[in-house]
Amino acid sequence: MPEVFLRRLSRWQAEQQREAVADLYVEAHRDHDGTEYNDRRAFLRRFEHDVQQTDFDMVVADASGLVGCLYGYRAERGGVWWQALRGVLSPGIEERTASGRVFLLGGLMVAPGERAPDVASRLRTLLLTRHTSEVVVAVIQRDDDRGREVLEAWDWTKLGEFEPEREGWLRPPSPLP
Repeated sequence: MPEVFLRRLSRWQAEQQREAVADLYVEAHRDHDGTEYNDRRAFLRRFEHDVQQTDFDMVVADASGLVGCLYGYRAERGGVWWQALRGVLSPGIEERTASGRVFLLGGLMVAPGERAPDVASRLRTLLLTRHTSEVVVAVIQRDDDRGREVLEAWDWTKLGEFEPEREGWLRPPSPLP
């Protein structure tokens, strides 16, 4: 198995790599037969939106080609995600979110053949070392068992479920002052 190298991509580089990232998305979500084309198109629409967000950041894993990707951005206080999570967060966490110090993980993809060497955890570590956000939130589909397994392995806490068909997860927070 080739060695896996991690690197950051600028916003411009991420936009240039969008087709390769979409290919990785399809490969990583192959379990859903017959939905590849629509899923790829929907992913590209989301990715185009996400890459334009404040403080967008992305890391990729390469091993003779793209084998992993994790990206996120600073979540705006008035965004749709916030409306869904209001009332689910503890008062201490809600105070931090109100101050705009929330980083939202927008996407995690790892090729099936690269999941064992802990590529996802290495991507997470590299991405989050540069961000000072006190709260990091991941939002996944309710039926995303693989995503849930990764978040549980990272010791993240499920915040709750909300529409449309999504659930929110929180990175273990630093102690409140």
